[in-house]
Amino acid sequence: MPTFRNNDIEIAYLDEGEGDPIVLVHGFASTKEVNWAAPGWITTLTRAGRRVIALDNRGHGQSGKLYDPAAYHTTLMAEDVRALLDHLRIERADVMGYSMGARITAFLALKHPGRVRSAILGGLGIKLVNGVGLPEDIAVALEAPSLADVTDTMGRMFRAFADQTGSDRRALAACIRGTRQTLSEQDVAQIRVPMLIAVGTADPIAGSAHDLAALIPGARALDIPGRDHMLTVGDKVFKTAVLEFLGERP
Repeated sequence: MPTFRNNDIEIAYLDEGEGDPIVLVHGFASTKEVNWAAPGWITTLTRAGRRVIALDNRGHGQSGKLYDPAAYHTTLMAEDVRALLDHLRIERADVMGYSMGARITAFLALKHPGRVRSAILGGLGIKLVNGVGLPEDIAVALEAPSLADVTDTMGRMFRAFADQTGSDRRALAACIRGTRQTLSEQDVAQIRVPMLIAVGTADPIAGSAHDLAALIPGARALDIPGRDHMLTVGDKVFKTAVLEFLGERP
């Protein structure tokens, strides 16, 4: 698995296919394999003639682990994506993020619009502006002695997932405490890249895709019927819409 260093952190990534590049940024407690390979995104995009690049965010998967929450500020995680583009000598790429990865993508599009050809936000709507992501109680669940000690429903779900994937739970706890930044309405109004915002209609975490799209010039919203936060990512409606969006964007 190829890696590169961005300052003091080693970032693992995959790079498959040929064509226009698209960078995939996974969600909290996930990995490039779990978020993108397993649900068929890499196959879907490479078959569509795209070069697909996906990284493990810092603290996740095969990338370096840090234990200071300040090391997971969303601007720093967005700079990891920018540094990956630099490492691969890619001037501009489409960027798709899911959940926490969508937040990272939005920060990247705001700060480095010249590097982002288009942005696709999955599993994140208006909570980019008026919410800080997943509840911090999840950090407590990750630090509990065992799954049996966790009573919070969402905390149990993420703790079980972290145990299943063999994740570094201490690093994930620091990450969830450190990535709690929002963008203001004024910030998102400055984003000028083509954007698709996709949220499941049964997702209680993301907030409205339509409310966020209304704040961003030219952005479009997509409802994923009947899907919650976990099931939206691999949905066929989502994949079809993304391929159409990528085919239409300038």
